[in-house]
Amino acid sequence: MKARLDQIDWKILRELQADGRITNVELARRVGISAPPCLRRVRALEEAGIIRGYRTLLDEKSLGYEVTAFAFVSLDSQAESDLIGFEERIGEWPIVRECYMLSGEVDFLLKCVSRDLREFQTFIIELTGAMNVKSVKTTLTIRQSKHEPSVPLDAH
Repeated sequence: MKARLDQIDWKILRELQADGRITNVELARRVGISAPPCLRRVRALEEAGIIRGYRTLLDEKSLGYEVTAFAFVSLDSQAESDLIGFEERIGEWPIVRECYMLSGEVDFLLKCVSRDLREFQTFIIELTGAMNVKSVKTTLTIRQSKHEPSVPLDAH
């Protein structure tokens, strides 16, 4: 269900996406309301699940994670219990940073981040041998041209 937000809510979301460390006082100033109602609105957005959390974005390369790759996974069975079982298994692999269930020929797309190619290859061997996995195709990234882990709120 689409949330009913007014212009102040949209401004709050835009500001928080740009800087999650902004103080409530500064946020209130930027969106044009006082601090107490601003804080109430932020809490309401959190409680509604619109704001899911706050994170610090890290540069993986500077921390020694040299390989970003994608794995396209097809399963033997698409029964709901098998899909859920695979998703639960994905949660156990820290190398998998994002997972999407897809329509079409491939069942899942996994974004993987590893220290080196050997670590990624070791993971692929484990993934390929996992229960219900029919096939795995991988692709290594050359470079990242865009990284925008936010929602495009410019229209509001």
